[in-house]
Amino acid sequence: MRIAIISWMRSWGEHAQSVLREGGFKPGRARAAVIEALGEQTCCLSVQDIHDVIRERRSRVGIASVYRALETLTELGLVHRLELGSGGAHYELAQPTGDHHHHLVCGDCGKVEAFSDDRLEHAIDSVSKNAAFRIDDHDIVLRGQCESCLS
Repeated sequence: MRIAIISWMRSWGEHAQSVLREGGFKPGRARAAVIEALGEQTCCLSVQDIHDVIRERRSRVGIASVYRALETLTELGLVHRLELGSGGAHYELAQPTGDHHHHLVCGDCGKVEAFSDDRLEHAIDSVSKNAAFRIDDHDIVLRGQCESCLS
């Protein structure tokens, strides 16, 4: 499926709505609520977290509708589904620019923290070149204990 090229001034939410329109999807309250909730995040959220954000806004969207919206957004490449091993999938924006981050997950309390590392990205590029293998996507999850749980 073709993803529209966006200008740097356009938000992810506007981009997502455009891709949905171009894909023939009708506007939907649940999808719009999920897009709005995710568009404000800097890291991944569980389905329950997304549903809670939507409910805080007094929007009447059922959790089943949140699951369906996330499935559509994932299929269209607008959202990444992440298995962090902390009780279910998490979802976050798939930036059209390809910018991304990775995750640290505390095995004790379940805290998820984002991190970026240019040296890691260069190492992945090097692996791709040395192995003569095109890497289309990757996600890295490092598991351990957060500072609070270590104390």
